[in-house]
Amino acid sequence: MTDELKSSRTELNRLPVRGHYDFETVAAILDEAYVCHVGFVTNGQPYVIPTIYGREGQLLYLHGAAAGRLLTAEATAICVTVTLVDGLVLARSGFHSSMNYRSVVMLGSAELVDPGRKEQAMKVISDHVLAGRWEDLRPANQMELDQTSVLQMDIVEASAKVRSGPPQDDEEDYALPIWAGTVDFQSPAALARPDGRVHSDAVLPEYVKNYRRS
Repeated sequence: MTDELKSSRTELNRLPVRGHYDFETVAAILDEAYVCHVGFVTNGQPYVIPTIYGREGQLLYLHGAAAGRLLTAEATAICVTVTLVDGLVLARSGFHSSMNYRSVVMLGSAELVDPGRKEQAMKVISDHVLAGRWEDLRPANQMELDQTSVLQMDIVEASAKVRSGPPQDDEEDYALPIWAGTVDFQSPAALARPDGRVHSDAVLPEYVKNYRRS
């Protein structure tokens, strides 16, 4: 791994051991997720807007309506975040309970995609959501192109944060007869996995056994 995307603004201060700054880790998370959240400030008012996106190399494409607030972010500083939740971490205390996750924070400036490249950028976004669908669609007409904006941002300043594995309880809490472990999100159902040090008297709760991701 390298620190090619690391900067003073993206370096993790809390739990830095979970930080990753290599492009490969960031790209893998981006390629798996569907929705990002874009933060920006316009006229002194901060906004955070969810939208779909696509990645082409180190270019991130952001989809939006031409009349939407996201367009006001053009040529201004933006923050783009993506989060994947892989499971629940059920510790023996609320303090150590958590989630297993993979997240990305990217900083940069948004610019409008050149009109001559807009359709290609839209195809990248479409392929990100469902590869192969673009070729089956009716071609976009000029009115649809005019009503759609696509912004781009270079992925040059970013960090990924990853948590995985079982809960990390206080040593004295392992003697408590409380079921602990992870609920791993897997399709089609979640999988409860004990953490390996569950007390012999601990019972798997029904709300864990029958957990379904809504």
